[in-house]
Amino acid sequence: MPDIFNAKQNNQNQSTPNPKTSVVDIIKTLSQTLTTKSRAGSAFISSPEKLTFETQEPDEKIILLLRRHPLTNIPWILLVIFMASVPPLIFQIFISNILPLRFQFIIYLVWYLLTFAVGFQNFLSWYFNVDIITDQRVVHIGFPNILYREINQARLTQIEDISVKVGGFIRSLFDYGDVLVQTAGEIQDIVFDAIPHPADVAEALNELLEKTEKEEGMHNP
Repeated sequence: MPDIFNAKQNNQNQSTPNPKTSVVDIIKTLSQTLTTKSRAGSAFISSPEKLTFETQEPDEKIILLLRRHPLTNIPWILLVIFMASVPPLIFQIFISNILPLRFQFIIYLVWYLLTFAVGFQNFLSWYFNVDIITDQRVVHIGFPNILYREINQARLTQIEDISVKVGGFIRSLFDYGDVLVQTAGEIQDIVFDAIPHPADVAEALNELLEKTEKEEGMHNP
Protein backbone atom coordinates (compact mmCIF):
# COMPACT_ATOMS: atom_id res chain seq x y z
CA MET A 1 0.00 0.00 0.00
CA PRO A 2 1.20 3.61 -0.51
CA ASP A 3 3.57 5.11 2.04
CA ILE A 4 1.09 7.93 2.61
CA PHE A 5 -0.62 5.70 5.21
CA ASN A 6 2.60 5.53 7.24
CA ALA A 7 3.05 9.27 7.01
CA LYS A 8 -0.49 9.85 8.23
CA GLN A 9 -0.02 7.56 11.19
CA ASN A 10 3.23 9.24 12.27
CA ASN A 11 1.58 12.64 12.24
CA GLN A 12 -1.47 11.40 14.10
CA ASN A 13 0.62 9.91 16.90
CA GLN A 14 1.69 13.45 17.75
CA SER A 15 -1.81 14.88 17.58
CA THR A 16 -5.30 13.42 17.62
CA PRO A 17 -5.83 9.70 16.86
CA ASN A 18 -7.54 9.02 13.56
CA PRO A 19 -10.70 6.91 14.03
CA LYS A 20 -9.90 5.04 10.83
CA THR A 21 -6.42 3.97 11.89
CA SER A 22 -7.47 0.40 12.71
CA VAL A 23 -9.20 -0.01 9.35
CA VAL A 24 -6.11 1.24 7.57
CA ASP A 25 -3.99 -1.20 9.56
CA ILE A 26 -6.18 -4.16 8.70
CA ILE A 27 -6.17 -3.20 5.02
CA LYS A 28 -2.38 -3.09 5.03
CA THR A 29 -2.17 -6.42 6.86
CA LEU A 30 -4.62 -8.09 4.48
CA SER A 31 -2.76 -6.74 1.46
CA GLN A 32 0.55 -8.07 2.73
CA THR A 33 -0.94 -11.49 3.55
CA LEU A 34 -2.90 -11.93 0.33
CA THR A 35 -0.08 -10.68 -1.90
CA THR A 36 1.81 -13.92 -1.23
CA LYS A 37 -0.90 -15.74 -3.20
CA SER A 38 -1.41 -13.03 -5.80
CA ARG A 39 -0.27 -13.41 -9.38
CA ALA A 40 -0.35 -10.61 -11.94
CA GLY A 41 -2.95 -11.23 -14.59
CA SER A 42 -4.37 -14.19 -12.65
CA ALA A 43 -7.70 -14.84 -10.97
CA PHE A 44 -6.48 -13.70 -7.55
CA ILE A 45 -4.90 -10.24 -7.43
CA SER A 46 -4.20 -8.39 -4.21
CA SER A 47 -4.15 -4.56 -4.17
CA PRO A 48 -4.02 -4.24 -7.99
CA GLU A 49 -2.19 -1.15 -9.18
CA LYS A 50 -3.63 1.25 -11.75
CA LEU A 51 -7.01 -0.46 -11.61
CA THR A 52 -10.32 1.30 -11.16
CA PHE A 53 -13.94 0.37 -11.76
CA GLU A 54 -16.88 2.46 -12.86
CA THR A 55 -18.61 3.08 -9.52
CA GLN A 56 -15.44 3.38 -7.44
CA GLU A 57 -15.40 6.29 -5.02
CA PRO A 58 -12.39 8.66 -4.82
CA ASP A 59 -11.14 7.39 -1.44
CA GLU A 60 -12.03 3.73 -2.01
CA LYS A 61 -9.17 1.21 -2.04
CA ILE A 62 -9.33 -2.14 -3.86
CA ILE A 63 -8.12 -5.00 -1.67
CA LEU A 64 -8.83 -7.98 -3.92
CA LEU A 65 -9.76 -8.58 -7.56
CA LEU A 66 -11.11 -12.07 -8.17
CA ARG A 67 -12.05 -14.13 -11.22
CA ARG A 68 -13.12 -17.73 -11.64
CA HIS A 69 -10.23 -20.16 -11.27
CA PRO A 70 -8.40 -20.71 -14.60
CA LEU A 71 -9.26 -24.42 -14.45
CA THR A 72 -12.91 -23.49 -15.10
CA ASN A 73 -11.82 -22.52 -18.63
CA ILE A 74 -10.79 -26.06 -19.56
CA PRO A 75 -14.22 -27.18 -20.92
CA TRP A 76 -14.52 -24.37 -23.45
CA ILE A 77 -10.83 -24.60 -24.37
CA LEU A 78 -11.32 -28.29 -25.18
CA LEU A 79 -14.42 -27.38 -27.19
CA VAL A 80 -12.44 -24.84 -29.23
CA ILE A 81 -9.66 -27.37 -29.86
CA PHE A 82 -12.23 -29.91 -31.03
CA MET A 83 -13.92 -27.38 -33.32
CA ALA A 84 -10.55 -26.38 -34.79
CA SER A 85 -9.76 -30.02 -35.58
CA VAL A 86 -13.08 -30.74 -37.31
CA PRO A 87 -12.28 -29.35 -40.81
CA PRO A 88 -9.13 -31.42 -41.42
CA LEU A 89 -10.73 -34.59 -40.06
CA ILE A 90 -14.33 -34.33 -41.29
CA PHE A 91 -14.75 -31.77 -44.06
CA GLN A 92 -12.05 -33.18 -46.31
CA ILE A 93 -13.56 -36.64 -46.10
CA PHE A 94 -17.12 -35.59 -47.00
CA ILE A 95 -16.87 -32.46 -49.13
CA SER A 96 -13.37 -32.35 -50.65
CA ASN A 97 -14.48 -34.27 -53.74
CA ILE A 98 -17.99 -32.80 -53.91
CA LEU A 99 -17.73 -29.02 -53.73
CA PRO A 100 -15.49 -26.71 -55.74
CA LEU A 101 -12.48 -25.25 -53.97
CA ARG A 102 -14.14 -21.83 -53.77
CA PHE A 103 -17.07 -23.19 -51.75
CA GLN A 104 -14.75 -25.30 -49.61
CA PHE A 105 -12.81 -22.16 -48.74
CA ILE A 106 -16.01 -20.37 -47.71
CA ILE A 107 -17.06 -23.28 -45.49
CA TYR A 108 -13.64 -23.40 -43.87
CA LEU A 109 -13.64 -19.63 -43.31
CA VAL A 110 -17.11 -19.58 -41.74
CA TRP A 111 -16.30 -22.53 -39.51
CA TYR A 112 -13.05 -21.05 -38.20
CA LEU A 113 -14.71 -17.67 -37.64
CA LEU A 114 -17.34 -19.47 -35.57
CA THR A 115 -14.61 -21.31 -33.65
CA PHE A 116 -12.82 -18.04 -32.96
CA ALA A 117 -16.07 -16.39 -31.83
CA VAL A 118 -16.77 -19.22 -29.35
CA GLY A 119 -13.28 -19.00 -27.87
CA PHE A 120 -13.21 -15.20 -27.79
CA GLN A 121 -16.63 -14.90 -26.16
CA ASN A 122 -15.73 -17.41 -23.45
CA PHE A 123 -12.43 -15.69 -22.74
CA LEU A 124 -14.12 -12.31 -22.42
CA SER A 125 -16.72 -13.84 -20.10
CA TRP A 126 -13.95 -15.16 -17.83
CA TYR A 127 -11.81 -12.02 -17.95
CA PHE A 128 -14.49 -9.40 -17.41
CA ASN A 129 -16.71 -11.23 -14.92
CA VAL A 130 -14.96 -10.13 -11.74
CA ASP A 131 -15.54 -9.88 -8.02
CA ILE A 132 -14.02 -6.94 -6.17
CA ILE A 133 -13.45 -6.44 -2.45
CA THR A 134 -12.69 -2.90 -1.35
CA ASP A 135 -12.28 -1.26 2.03
CA GLN A 136 -15.94 -0.18 1.82
CA ARG A 137 -17.93 -2.84 -0.04
CA VAL A 138 -18.02 -5.96 -2.19
CA VAL A 139 -18.87 -5.72 -5.88
CA HIS A 140 -19.75 -8.31 -8.52
CA ILE A 141 -19.47 -7.18 -12.15
CA GLY A 142 -20.97 -9.66 -14.58
CA PHE A 143 -21.31 -9.82 -18.35
CA PRO A 144 -23.87 -12.52 -19.24
CA ASN A 145 -23.19 -11.54 -22.85
CA ILE A 146 -21.19 -8.90 -24.68
CA LEU A 147 -24.09 -6.45 -24.85
CA TYR A 148 -25.35 -6.75 -21.29
CA ARG A 149 -23.71 -5.93 -17.98
CA GLU A 150 -24.91 -6.30 -14.40
CA ILE A 151 -23.40 -4.91 -11.20
CA ASN A 152 -24.33 -6.19 -7.73
CA GLN A 153 -22.81 -4.55 -4.70
CA ALA A 154 -23.18 -4.35 -0.94
CA ARG A 155 -21.59 -2.13 1.67
CA LEU A 156 -19.59 -3.90 4.36
CA THR A 157 -22.11 -2.67 6.91
CA GLN A 158 -24.88 -4.47 4.97
CA ILE A 159 -23.20 -7.89 5.06
CA GLU A 160 -24.76 -10.33 7.52
CA ASP A 161 -22.94 -13.61 6.89
CA ILE A 162 -20.16 -15.12 4.78
CA SER A 163 -20.00 -18.81 3.92
CA VAL A 164 -17.62 -20.94 1.86
CA LYS A 165 -18.50 -23.91 -0.34
CA VAL A 166 -15.76 -26.19 -1.70
CA GLY A 167 -17.05 -29.47 -3.09
CA GLY A 168 -15.41 -32.24 -5.07
CA PHE A 169 -11.90 -33.61 -5.44
CA ILE A 170 -10.75 -31.17 -8.14
CA ARG A 171 -11.87 -28.08 -6.23
CA SER A 172 -10.27 -29.32 -3.02
CA LEU A 173 -7.04 -30.23 -4.80
CA PHE A 174 -6.64 -26.89 -6.53
CA ASP A 175 -8.17 -24.84 -3.69
CA TYR A 176 -11.04 -23.06 -5.36
CA GLY A 177 -14.73 -22.76 -4.55
CA ASP A 178 -17.65 -20.43 -3.92
CA VAL A 179 -18.01 -17.67 -1.36
CA LEU A 180 -21.58 -16.59 -0.54
CA VAL A 181 -21.98 -13.09 0.85
CA GLN A 182 -25.40 -12.81 2.49
CA THR A 183 -26.73 -9.28 2.79
CA ALA A 184 -29.39 -7.51 4.78
CA GLY A 185 -32.84 -6.43 3.62
CA GLU A 186 -33.72 -6.41 -0.06
CA ILE A 187 -30.12 -6.26 -1.26
CA GLN A 188 -29.30 -9.23 -3.46
CA ASP A 189 -26.85 -11.80 -2.06
CA ILE A 190 -23.50 -11.86 -3.85
CA VAL A 191 -21.81 -15.10 -4.89
CA PHE A 192 -18.11 -15.27 -5.73
CA ASP A 193 -18.23 -18.24 -8.07
CA ALA A 194 -15.33 -20.74 -8.28
CA ILE A 195 -12.68 -18.29 -7.02
CA PRO A 196 -9.18 -19.31 -5.88
CA HIS A 197 -8.43 -19.60 -2.14
CA PRO A 198 -12.06 -19.13 -0.98
CA ALA A 199 -11.23 -19.70 2.71
CA ASP A 200 -8.62 -16.93 2.61
CA VAL A 201 -11.09 -14.59 0.91
CA ALA A 202 -13.75 -15.32 3.54
CA GLU A 203 -11.25 -14.84 6.37
CA ALA A 204 -10.10 -11.52 4.92
CA LEU A 205 -13.69 -10.36 4.59
CA ASN A 206 -14.50 -11.37 8.15
CA GLU A 207 -11.51 -9.47 9.50
CA LEU A 208 -12.47 -6.41 7.49
CA LEU A 209 -16.08 -6.66 8.69
CA GLU A 210 -14.99 -6.96 12.31
CA LYS A 211 -12.87 -3.84 12.13
CA THR A 212 -15.57 -1.95 10.23
CA GLU A 213 -18.17 -2.83 12.87
CA LYS A 214 -15.85 -1.59 15.62
CA GLU A 215 -15.36 1.68 13.77
CA GLU A 216 -19.12 2.03 13.32
CA GLY A 217 -19.56 1.47 17.04
CA MET A 218 -17.06 4.21 17.83
CA HIS A 219 -18.92 6.67 15.64
CA ASN A 220 -22.35 5.58 16.95
CA PRO A 221 -21.97 4.87 20.68
